[in-house]
Amino acid sequence: MTPVELSRTVLHAVRRAVDDGELSVTVPERVVVTEPGPGGCGDFATNVALRLARPAGQPPLRVAEILRDRLADAAGIRDVVVTGPGFLNISLDGEADPVAGLVREIRERGARYGHGDALAGQVVALRVPYEVRAEVVADAVVRIVGTQGGRATVEHGEPVNLRPVPAPEDPAPLGPDAARWSLLHPAPHDRPRITADHLVQREGNPLFRVRYAHARVRSLSRNAARLGFTAEPGPLDAAAGEPGAVGPSPSPLLTPLADHPRILAAAAIHRAPDRVARHLVTVADAVLTLLPFVLPVGEEKPSAAHRARLALAEAAGTVLAGGLSLLGIDAPEHL
Repeated sequence: MTPVELSRTVLHAVRRAVDDGELSVTVPERVVVTEPGPGGCGDFATNVALRLARPAGQPPLRVAEILRDRLADAAGIRDVVVTGPGFLNISLDGEADPVAGLVREIRERGARYGHGDALAGQVVALRVPYEVRAEVVADAVVRIVGTQGGRATVEHGEPVNLRPVPAPEDPAPLGPDAARWSLLHPAPHDRPRITADHLVQREGNPLFRVRYAHARVRSLSRNAARLGFTAEPGPLDAAAGEPGAVGPSPSPLLTPLADHPRILAAAAIHRAPDRVARHLVTVADAVLTLLPFVLPVGEEKPSAAHRARLALAEAAGTVLAGGLSLLGIDAPEHL
């Protein structure tokens, strides 16, 4: 069961509780599941009971108990434990590998991973001023709205409904990619920085980290092919005694990859491409910690763990490439 599938399962439990009359709330559009926090347990956790408690007029622990009873018998779930003020901690069946499931979903959907129907059939009319940042933001919003089944139109003139803080100067000298990033990465109410920092290839430059992470993933795929193996979703840790048994936890990368559909939906609904840009930085930083462990080292032979890590890295590369494309920025094969 992937995090996306688990999110839908939790949402279904909420709907059942509402239909049965045990909860009197408006069913949320989506439920977020993350790795358990301090004091938590299991594979995933959600704070949905805390979110619903006030509108339901019931204590969070009672809401959590209602939902736990409906989740405990759901397919793919082994156990549900309530901790703290009302967090639901969910353990999946032993045969269910959340990492492999998520990676398979991303591989199957490719560039369309994260696309949904949050704006299905809707037309989003954008009215923007004649200003370079507004034009670039609107262009990105059109693409992002399209990922959620909607269609955006762009017109100019008053009254405007999309007016980010204007660029202090012409960003064109930065080149097309850095110029777009300089205008899209800051929140709309923040003044963009039009400086050469966006061109410097170092860790302090978020655009460089995102594009470098994508290029490194592509390079690892090429090098793995030279070593005679390809990506295959599966457990990241090899069997005891098998080469490649030591590696980083997938959690720092699993969470932002699983969160990608929610980020795209929120960016489309709120007309906020900056959310996509900041999310890509999170994905890039997480995958960069994994990359040193992907290929065999020294006399190691390629193992199932190496193939699984490569599949996870390639899934991150897919998300990075898709996100950059939505922002109108090139995802380089080499850097």
